[in-house]
Amino acid sequence: MRRSNRVLAVVVGVAAMLIGTNVAAAKDYATIARDIVPSGEYGSVPPPPGADAQAKMYDGLTPLFDHVSAAQLNQFFKPDTLGTAVPGPTRTESVPRPGVTIVRDAYDVPHIHGTTRDDVTWGSGWVVAEDRGLLLQQARYDSLLAAIDAPGVSALSLIVGLQQFTPSAQTENEVAKQTTVLQHDGRKGREVLHDVDVYLQGINAYFQATHQNVAAFTRTDIWALNALKGQFVGEGGGQEPQGAEFLASLKQRLGIKRGTKVWNDLREADDPESPATFGGEAHMMPPAKSRSGNVSLDPNSLTPAPGQTPAATAQTNEGVQASNILMVSGKRSTTHHPIMVAGPQIGYNYPGLIQEMDLDGPGIHERGASSANFPGYIFIGRSQDSAWSLTSAGLDIIDTYAETLCGHSQTRYVYKGKCRPMQFFDAGSLGGKELTFYRTVHGPVTGYARVHGRLVALARKRSSYGKDAEDLLFYHDLAHSRVHNIHQFFTAAAQTPQTFNSFYMDDRDLGVFSTGRVPIRPRNVDPALPIDGRGRDEWRGFYSAADHPQGMDPRGGEVINWNNRVQNGYEAPDDNWALGATHRVKLLIGDMGEHKRYSPARIVSAMNEAATQDVREVTFEPVLSKLLHSGHAPNKRDAQMLALLDGWRRHGSSRLDRTGDGNITDPGAAIMDVAWPKLAGAWASAVLGPALQAQFASIVPVFQEPWSGPVQPNGREQTKGWFLYMDKDLRTIMGERVRGRYAVRYCARGNLRRCRKLLWQALDAAGTELQAQQGSNPAAWRSSAIREEISFSPINLFTMRYTNRPSGIQQILSFSGHNGGGTHRGGGTHRGGGTHRGSGKPKRKRTHHPKGK
Repeated sequence: MRRSNRVLAVVVGVAAMLIGTNVAAAKDYATIARDIVPSGEYGSVPPPPGADAQAKMYDGLTPLFDHVSAAQLNQFFKPDTLGTAVPGPTRTESVPRPGVTIVRDAYDVPHIHGTTRDDVTWGSGWVVAEDRGLLLQQARYDSLLAAIDAPGVSALSLIVGLQQFTPSAQTENEVAKQTTVLQHDGRKGREVLHDVDVYLQGINAYFQATHQNVAAFTRTDIWALNALKGQFVGEGGGQEPQGAEFLASLKQRLGIKRGTKVWNDLREADDPESPATFGGEAHMMPPAKSRSGNVSLDPNSLTPAPGQTPAATAQTNEGVQASNILMVSGKRSTTHHPIMVAGPQIGYNYPGLIQEMDLDGPGIHERGASSANFPGYIFIGRSQDSAWSLTSAGLDIIDTYAETLCGHSQTRYVYKGKCRPMQFFDAGSLGGKELTFYRTVHGPVTGYARVHGRLVALARKRSSYGKDAEDLLFYHDLAHSRVHNIHQFFTAAAQTPQTFNSFYMDDRDLGVFSTGRVPIRPRNVDPALPIDGRGRDEWRGFYSAADHPQGMDPRGGEVINWNNRVQNGYEAPDDNWALGATHRVKLLIGDMGEHKRYSPARIVSAMNEAATQDVREVTFEPVLSKLLHSGHAPNKRDAQMLALLDGWRRHGSSRLDRTGDGNITDPGAAIMDVAWPKLAGAWASAVLGPALQAQFASIVPVFQEPWSGPVQPNGREQTKGWFLYMDKDLRTIMGERVRGRYAVRYCARGNLRRCRKLLWQALDAAGTELQAQQGSNPAAWRSSAIREEISFSPINLFTMRYTNRPSGIQQILSFSGHNGGGTHRGGGTHRGGGTHRGSGKPKRKRTHHPKGK
């Protein structure tokens, strides 16, 4: 019997060795594979020598603008190599688990090889603790606040601000329930739990081996970190109270009919001119037939719940509309296969919020960005023959319910005919102060308001609440080699409750699926306004995967997204009023040019050019110039200012400092920066007036300047601004053909001559201000480039020039023709068929069937 066991052990050992040999020899089908992670792999404090190496490379690309050569791709992007056989100086770590090998390359990126899959998973946990141990300890408890939707609290801001939250047992128990959610997901859920447990062993083993007095990490910590990811970039909606109060103020000032028209115009719920990545229409979130299921808030009645800041009433997402991607098909590429240039914009932090790792073992050959919430999974990266990335989709998964209060109580409410007590939630302590709030059946109470003079409570309902751990099901399928073609990728992506545009590319196909657990609302409910919470207007289920925005293999051969719509046909979420006719994605579209074929360097050039362009100058200045040129300038100085703006556009609209004197080189930037708020105010003055302008600016800023915002990356995006509205309104006033014209004319109430005069006066006022500051020659005026430089937070790793491009990880990838048949992608049997659309064609209209989850 013992001899049989020894023979069996030898056989198993030899088999393991053979598996390991095959894994190490796994073929890489990439014809180009490079990437850059500005924050780098290092995470210790203070930053060690070399920690800023990738930041310097990242910064080195910026001044190249649209002239990036193939040689410069190698200079400013590092090799994206699979496996432990990496070029250059390496070092091998000693780890206390047989079967795990960790090789660090010249950039300190860990290449983790395991004899078994569990070895790989354990090794990833060890590396996360080693490279992000300080961040882990700071984030583990703060992230719990994202999981419980603590009103008015941004978990990421607490982490970056080095504030420490101490959770209560109630908070820990609430988040721990997500374990049960995964258990109910069957075999796959149990597999995820197994991966998490092995991963936790690796994390805790590192802290034990290094004699750090750190409380053992648990499943609950992983669920909290997944919720942090969701709150940061995976949510949409939740700002109904702000919108409703603005609507009430418009009605009060302009009258019910006209005020409603203005609100509908500025809301931009479904602009037919809104640029979309794919053609066709998604069949979800149709316009409401009535608003009988909504409530109308009284003007100026919105107040935060007791103990909260005013921000709590809006419950704004710390989530950002950031990340971009450019892909071309094989018929449009010089490699004759699809090319991807893509990455997330998640700010500039040290230690980095993500880290890069290469995972190599039985059935797993992946490299890319991971984070502490992923148990040996790569959430943006590549395999031997495919790649994936994401941008924020922001589909509307959050609603605000107005709870009718019982009598004079603020903690009892009416639901389905009964008066119920709210649940008191003791979350713990933050900064030494107790953090508590109330919950209804819909979610946490974020504030109070009045409806026809009567006080109501406002509760926030998030469809992904308590289900953030299910995001791991998607990445489990990628890690466990269950995705071999674009259709399987779409099916895997549909499992996450968080909302992203998930992009895929292999050697033949490219496409995107917009994820999120999107509720089906009653047709008498406008999701942009608070919903009556008495129980008659609840969600009716959730949209099926077939109804989500999606597309693959476009006829034109290009896939471009910068948080614009994937498809038209669905309403914008209430926290995103920026999906209009003018969108920053037009920078990328324009910069791609009219090339018949694209090389990787050409695509990177387009991305890099758009990164320092001023979105107002590229998208709106031509309309402004046409209107102003239809009349005479008030004086020679104003005429010169407009000529300089026109010249800046012709020269590329870049905000770069090209001479090193600390100023943006083109004088057009100075003119635009000073003139912009004056132009926007002049445009809005006739209809909105000062009070409504200020209120509207709290929803859509006049402009999101490159230098604004104390917390990254909010100040770098150039996502929002009133140029979105001015573009459509001015084109209408000039008599141009405009689809989806506004119901109201804004600039001078539609009078072209007076509108032109107002805008010239605004430009003239800017000239007077600039002349007083910088002299009489407009060509010598400059804006500071220093004020919009990028620094890392909370520890400044390196100071970089302004740029607006992927900051987490950016990949450049293309794969060779590996998949003509065989087992990897089913021999092409899924192309053009199945439930997902092919070639960007619109799909037939479907009946909405709830998922029942």
